[in-house]
Amino acid sequence: MKVAILDDYQNVALRLADWSAVRRHAEISVFNDDVADPSAVVERLRPFEVVCVMRERTPLTREILQQLPNLRLIASTGPRNASIDTQTATDLGIAVTATGYDSTPTIEFTWSLILASMRGIDREAASLKAGGWQTGLGSNLRGKSLGVVGLGNIGREVARIGLAFGMKVIAWSQNLTEEKASAAGATLVNKQTLFREADVVTVHLVLSGRTRGLIGAPEFDSMKPTARLVNTSRGPIVDEVALIEAMQARRIAGAAVDVFEVEPLPADHPFRKLDNVLATPHIGYVTEDLYRTFYGDAAANIASWLEKQGPSS
Repeated sequence: MKVAILDDYQNVALRLADWSAVRRHAEISVFNDDVADPSAVVERLRPFEVVCVMRERTPLTREILQQLPNLRLIASTGPRNASIDTQTATDLGIAVTATGYDSTPTIEFTWSLILASMRGIDREAASLKAGGWQTGLGSNLRGKSLGVVGLGNIGREVARIGLAFGMKVIAWSQNLTEEKASAAGATLVNKQTLFREADVVTVHLVLSGRTRGLIGAPEFDSMKPTARLVNTSRGPIVDEVALIEAMQARRIAGAAVDVFEVEPLPADHPFRKLDNVLATPHIGYVTEDLYRTFYGDAAANIASWLEKQGPSS
């Protein structure tokens, strides 16, 4: 059999897991680049019975899956992958497996972005490397208001750390209750109040039809001119065009974003040039520790599936 490992950007998949049990039954091919065009994805994957996908880097849509008659297993990383059409996979008899997950990297990275944005770390580091020195003033966290949009597994921990910094934590989401907010040390407010009062707004929601475009021009217009938006969740939760316009007009002090409407981010995207946007290439979950879990579990899932196929496979 043939196994494809897709979108291994850092070329680490084979090093971070034991693939020996897979190699006993199959030939492994690793792809380090991103292919966006559906026809190119189909052309690449047509020879493979097994595909290992990293999170949501390569969507496996109905259109693509229907053109892959050899495909029998999709080994995805993480507990869920919204970019896989699982219903179509089921209809076509393609098995889909998941792996363990740890939200710690994203929680820690969220605070990396908050701190870097508040203190202008990217700007000051770039100035130093270019031969310059201090260029601006940073802002304290203590005494400021942290607005957490979504108090799930990640949002709760982000809120807890905000309290440790001496921030006032306010929170909102569609189904959030006063009891759950209080348990996280936050005060439940309505959406309008959160965006009006927060000095830092950080987004921690699952992307769905209900949350797509949830934060847009009305929210940016109501924010303080000194406030900042941080998004380590999913790009489409924030209206990207509205955010770009807000940044260009300097309606708020800045934005720190790790996720985008289109990934990888196009070379000519405004986020690559705006000096009040700190943009990182969706690395909130990209740590060696979590990758060992992802690839280790994926390799085990693939090996287990191959074993069950029997000698005729």
